[in-house]
Amino acid sequence: MNVVEVEVEGGVARVFFNKPKVFNSFDLEMISEFATKISSLSIDPGIRGIVISGRGKAFCAGGDVRWAANHPQGASAALHLLARSLHTAIVEIRRMKKPVIAAINGVAAGAGFSLALACDFRVMEKSAVLRQAYTSNGLCIDGGGTYSLPRLVGLARALEIAAFDEPISADKALEWGLVTKVVEDGKSVDEAFNMAKTLADKSLYSFGWVKELLTESFSTPLEVQLEKERKGLATCAAHPDGQEGIQAFLEKRKPIFNK
Repeated sequence: MNVVEVEVEGGVARVFFNKPKVFNSFDLEMISEFATKISSLSIDPGIRGIVISGRGKAFCAGGDVRWAANHPQGASAALHLLARSLHTAIVEIRRMKKPVIAAINGVAAGAGFSLALACDFRVMEKSAVLRQAYTSNGLCIDGGGTYSLPRLVGLARALEIAAFDEPISADKALEWGLVTKVVEDGKSVDEAFNMAKTLADKSLYSFGWVKELLTESFSTPLEVQLEKERKGLATCAAHPDGQEGIQAFLEKRKPIFNK
């Protein structure tokens, strides 16, 4: 059994965690395989979008605590190893110049919560639940959760989520800006796939530049950010996608990218 499955259709890769009996919680094998496959997809020129979801009733319940507790070197060493592979995957997601969409089909807790937040967009099913989970177990948040969470909801609410660790329903997640869209149960993967296909018809080159600039903007001084924007604008205008976009604007027609 593949603990991480990949399906490709129309330039969009659907990546599934495949350990439904343990709610897709991951041990070292699973998270290492996920990191490897995400890295491969990020550089595959035939892939223009990625959807991440889970088999069964859960998106991802985070790290496998039972596996960590039984690790020969102890839980601390086990979690240190898990975090290394998880963080490799998170960096790939944030750096790749392609849209990555989480299809939250069930509970997303712990590292599953952080992973979902690291994606560019999140589609959540009505009965699904988000939960930070770390602090209730006496642990510290990893997976970029402390980076993504305050950027999505603000510092005060991020601290509230971290401190009280209340389950977050789909409606509340949408209200707080944690997810992009809420859909009926069983529809998250299809909706995320359709979103990815819509974006795949647009200019990936433009998307990649904007994603990079927005991601880096929180730690970049204004003058530096402005210069990066100037470079990005000029570079995009010289790219075939930019040239097509400008010509389509002048001709009052819809641009056709990816020729």
